Amino acid sequence: MNKKLLALIIMALSVLADRITKSLAVSGLKKSGLGSKDIIDGVLSFTYHENRGAAFGMMADSRWIFMLVSTLAIIAIAVYIFFFKDTNSFRISSLALITGGGIGNMIDRIWLGYVVDFIYFKPIDFPIFNVADICVTVGAALLILQIIFFDKKEGDLQGTT
Repeated sequence: MNKKLLALIIMALSVLADRITKSLAVSGLKKSGLGSKDIIDGVLSFTYHENRGAAFGMMADSRWIFMLVSTLAIIAIAVYIFFFKDTNSFRISSLALITGGGIGNMIDRIWLGYVVDFIYFKPIDFPIFNVADICVTVGAALLILQIIFFDKKEGDLQGTT
């Protein structure tokens, strides 16, 4: 499969999964007044939260900074994916996951002024997160694994188109 098409599909599916799950969280948790619903008692719940900050709620109400940084990162990754001849599908897929997640959270920041979070992992009291966050985290972890264990030391890129 064409690597650029693969990247577009992964980005689109990431954004779609994020939008659908956030919509369900808003209708099922916020609008219903439920607020929180245990999925696995004592382990996992869906808990509606409006995150106005970055990861873990840091820098609350710095929406424009996050939008600027996210926009620059999304553009930089898109330029890399679509203008460099990277032949590594694993790396392209990792970058596409990061980009799709970034776009998903960017949509919330633009439309709502905050990011909808709803997945709460109770045993370690982990901050509430969403599908876009999962995409960014998994994409970043896969990219790090690619770089550490599989990339050649030199000449991995084929140049620009």
